[in-house]
Amino acid sequence: MVTRNDPKAGPTRDYSLILPRSPILSSFGSCWEKVQLALHCQPAHHIPEHRSSHHVICINTGAPVTLQQTVDGKSKTTDSVPRDISIYPAHLWQTFQWDREASFLQLYLEPTLLSQAGAELCDREQIELIPQLASRFDPLIYEIAIALKTSLDTENADSKLYADAMANALAAHLITHYSTQKPIMQNHKGRLSKTHLDRVIDYIYAYLDRNLSLAELADIAQLSPYHFARAFKQSTGISPHQFHIRCRIDHAKQLLLDRKSSIADVAYAVGFANQGHLNYHFKRRVGMTPKQFLQQ
Repeated sequence: MVTRNDPKAGPTRDYSLILPRSPILSSFGSCWEKVQLALHCQPAHHIPEHRSSHHVICINTGAPVTLQQTVDGKSKTTDSVPRDISIYPAHLWQTFQWDREASFLQLYLEPTLLSQAGAELCDREQIELIPQLASRFDPLIYEIAIALKTSLDTENADSKLYADAMANALAAHLITHYSTQKPIMQNHKGRLSKTHLDRVIDYIYAYLDRNLSLAELADIAQLSPYHFARAFKQSTGISPHQFHIRCRIDHAKQLLLDRKSSIADVAYAVGFANQGHLNYHFKRRVGMTPKQFLQQ
């Protein structure tokens, strides 16, 4: 579940110890696997030398701040402004210090995520990210980060497929623009075969109440998650996450019309964490709430 102001929240035990305040919002403890998110508001602070087991992307979401950084023996002082991003590869010794209260959003990527994407894009699993310490703005990274935050806020436990898709897109972008490897340009515009598409759709309908992952759907189609997401969208016109939500809403409409269950029970039956999440997605797709739908 989403963690708000939980003193135990944090990407690793050492992070929860060295930051003065717990995150305002965190995905740790949720269903997300390859990417995690934490939104912070921290006072002026010095983080001693440490190594992270994750690749970390830090985005300034507040006021300008002077940031002193040392990563892998290289030091840089930066005047960070809102929307600035920094990239800190996993397993490098690093230390940080800032001079005033700072608000920032951090994304933590499992190294295996980049290894899997690297095998697809570069035909190699050993991906070396280049630290990014200078002030810079990357609109795609920023939009992915904000989209993940919004998904965590609105969907919470129902956001696994979406988080998987965003993580894959982020990994491909990092490898393309911030690694020592160069992607092998390949054209992967093919669709899923009818057999594989039917199997995936049948599986989605059979397990509407489960929080499906991109990897398990990709296994059915015998593709990597990276290529499956693109092939599925080529085949259906929408992403696996959007298709999953659409199937849940369509089934919810049938259950509501049967008038045998309460709206809350319908929400649980089709896999939403609660009635509020059903209301949110139902109104977006149908144009009205479940209660209004029943009244009509």
